[in-house]
Amino acid sequence: MNLKELSELLNLSQTTVSRALNGFPEVSERTRERVQKAAKQNNYAPNKAARGLATGQALTIGHVISTTNQNEMVNPVFGDFVAGVGEVYSKHGYKMILSIVPPGEDEYQVYREFKAQSTVDAVVVQSPSVNDGRIEFLNELGIPFIVHGRASECTVPYAWLDVNNRSAFVRATDFLHDLGHRRIALLNGREHMDFAHRRRQGYESSLQSHGIKIDQSIVFSSDMTESYGYQRTAELLKIDNPPTAILTASIIVALGARRAVQEAGLTVGQDISIVTHDDRLSYFHNNADVPMFTATKSSVREAGQHLAEMLIQMIANPLMEPPNELLEVELTIGQSTGPAPSK
Repeated sequence: MNLKELSELLNLSQTTVSRALNGFPEVSERTRERVQKAAKQNNYAPNKAARGLATGQALTIGHVISTTNQNEMVNPVFGDFVAGVGEVYSKHGYKMILSIVPPGEDEYQVYREFKAQSTVDAVVVQSPSVNDGRIEFLNELGIPFIVHGRASECTVPYAWLDVNNRSAFVRATDFLHDLGHRRIALLNGREHMDFAHRRRQGYESSLQSHGIKIDQSIVFSSDMTESYGYQRTAELLKIDNPPTAILTASIIVALGARRAVQEAGLTVGQDISIVTHDDRLSYFHNNADVPMFTATKSSVREAGQHLAEMLIQMIANPLMEPPNELLEVELTIGQSTGPAPSK
C-alpha cells in the first residue's frame, strides 16, 4: 500500500496522513491514532520521497565543517558525535549532508546555498568559538539550527546543547586540591573555542577559591593531540618546581601526558596525578573496574543523539522557543590520582 491508497482508505489528504505519521503537532491525537492504526493494519511503510513531497521537507540535516582546523576531521570526538546524530536522523527518516569547506573558502556561502536551494531542513553548528559569527548569521538567514556547545559572547537567542565545562573543571581542580595538590598544571584545548574557554574559567575559579595564585607558566592551550600532552608534560617535569598534578582537556592529551611521566621513570598516581575530561570515546575506553584515568565523564555520542532529537522536534514545531540543555558530568576516580607527594 502506498500513501495515496492509505489516504483514500481513510478519506484524508496525503498531507494529513503524512503529518500524522511523522508527529506534526497540528494533527489531532484522534486523527493520529486512527492513521497509525490503519497504517499498521495495512503494513504501510512510508516512502521517504513521498513524505518529503507531502510535508515540503528536504528530510536532510546539514553539517558544515571547515578544515582550517586540520585536526577537526580526524578528532575522535567528531566521529563519535556524528555517529550519535546519524543514528537519530536515520530513525526519523532524515539524511545528513556533510559539507567540507577547505581553508580560505567562505563557510557562510554554503549556508546561503542551503537556504537558496532548500537543500536542508536545518543545520548543526559544531565547535563554536567564544564569539561565533555563524549564530547571528544563521538567525538572520532564517535556517533552523542548533549548536553543539555555546558561544559565551553571543547574546541573540539560539538553540544549544552543551556540557557544563566550567563546572567540570571546577570539580576536577577541587578534587586535586582535596588530595593536597597545590601545583596543578592545565593542558587545555585551543582557548578561542568556547568549551576550552569555559574549562580555563573553571580551573582558575577553583584555584582562586582556595587562595592559590595562578601560574601562567604551567598553563597551556593547543590542539588536543597525544603529542601535545607528551611534549608539554615532558617539559613540565624538567622545570625547577614541577607540578604535582596535571589537568588535561581530553583523554587523548592525557595518554600523551602518561607516556611522558612513564618515560621519566615516574609513576602516575604516585609521583604525579592526572585528571582528564573523558568524552567516552568509542576507541579510547576508560571503563575498567578501576579506570586508567580519574576523569570528568560525558558521552559525546549520547550528546549527539540528544541534540538530534532536539533538532527534529524544532523542525516539527517551527514556532517553539529555541531549546537549551546543559549536561552535567560525573567525576570517576581512577588509577591516575593520589595524594600529593611529600616534599
